Amino acid sequence: MRRIGCFGLIVGLLAIGALFVVMQGWGGAGPAKRTVTVTVPQGASLSAAADELEKAGVIRSADRFRLYARFLGDDEPIRAGEYRVPPRISQSDVLKLLQGGRTLQRFVMVPEGWPSVLVRDAVAKAPQMEGTAPLPAEGSILPDSYSYERDGDRAVLVKRMQTAMDRYLAEAWKKRKATAVVKTPREAIILASIVEKETAKASERRMVAAVYSNRLRTGMRLQADPTVIYPITQGKPLGRRIRKSELQAKNGYNTYASAGLPVGPIANPGRASIDAVLDPADTKALYFVADGTGGHVFADTLAEHNANVKKWYELRRARGEM
Repeated sequence: MRRIGCFGLIVGLLAIGALFVVMQGWGGAGPAKRTVTVTVPQGASLSAAADELEKAGVIRSADRFRLYARFLGDDEPIRAGEYRVPPRISQSDVLKLLQGGRTLQRFVMVPEGWPSVLVRDAVAKAPQMEGTAPLPAEGSILPDSYSYERDGDRAVLVKRMQTAMDRYLAEAWKKRKATAVVKTPREAIILASIVEKETAKASERRMVAAVYSNRLRTGMRLQADPTVIYPITQGKPLGRRIRKSELQAKNGYNTYASAGLPVGPIANPGRASIDAVLDPADTKALYFVADGTGGHVFADTLAEHNANVKKWYELRRARGEM
């Protein structure tokens, strides 16, 4: 009886030891000494993914991983994509990572006020993407940070940017105030693109929008410098002063030469500029000029405006800029 008891004890200890080895192999630290990037192709099975993990040094044995996953994991499918796998990650956590689809994200940044030519260039230069970047219609892109995965399609990414603009504009249009001068969502984008190019200060956007709204309401020309520059550079910086001939050019965009809104947007405006156009400040201001601090000073009358311009010129002369 003692022999049987000892044998049972040994078997039990061996079973406990085997279970410990299995659980340590499944839940213990893995072999990777540094962060590793692993790509799971579309349609790849768990078996194929295990081979990639072994090649990358994330797991010690693909066969053992498949066996552990079958008996100790759950039935949730893995997802394709590029994964950033941290060092010493356990096989259990590797499976959870692949099942959770927490893939490596890359981003294309679209700043507020970028013209579409710069958006196209940024998408075209995005690494590890496929396809040609189309030139989106001006004003159709919502400025933001857009994530993409490896081998993503550039045209699909641009379409996603445009869908984001469509959705935001539709929601913002529903909330427009009665004081908004624009009559259609397209007019809102056109005016918002001018506001976006005229000021980078968030606190001024509603005031700038109000000035242009007041001008449109009274029939005054907008006289916005960015509308003169757009036909020349397609929205890129001019890099010099505007010429007199350019101020007089009639091309559908120049708001010095023609009254009303330009024929189209001159940039891709951000959310704040769209909101400002749809809810302009309550003011009678018709003019504004730079104040020397990166902002502007506003005026209701031409006499006030001329005095502000004089101060601005004096400041520029003192700085040696004129």
